[in-house]
Amino acid sequence: MTPPPVDPPPALSPDTPDAPRIRVAVEPTAAGTVLRLGGEIDMDTAHRLDTALRDALSDGGGRRPLALDMSEVTFCDSTGLNTLLRARQRALRRDIPLSITAVSEQVAHLLDLTRTGSLFGLPSSRDPGASDGPRHEP
Repeated sequence: MTPPPVDPPPALSPDTPDAPRIRVAVEPTAAGTVLRLGGEIDMDTAHRLDTALRDALSDGGGRRPLALDMSEVTFCDSTGLNTLLRARQRALRRDIPLSITAVSEQVAHLLDLTRTGSLFGLPSSRDPGASDGPRHEP
């Protein structure tokens, strides 16, 4: 009697927990360190970002600037934003410049909506006189 055929293992998809939904590349440069981020930053992946940020802020023992390139981030929720804000606090305590140098449209919207982009050296796209809601003229 022959054994039944064995089904091949399922291919990893972005919804599979083992699939890397976030990409972090560390690039040392003459001016400091660049973290190139891509994919999704949410409650399931923020710990990987946090680890990379902690490593980059403690690496080398110097006060070399840390720049984040988030141009390939497709999603970032409040957990991701909190991870970035905590990293900013750690960087400030260590007197290490931390900035975001490039953002995707989704990240730009999040930072603009929460008015936190300026904390990372990004200009706000909001007009200072703009309101958060529709205006009703009398």
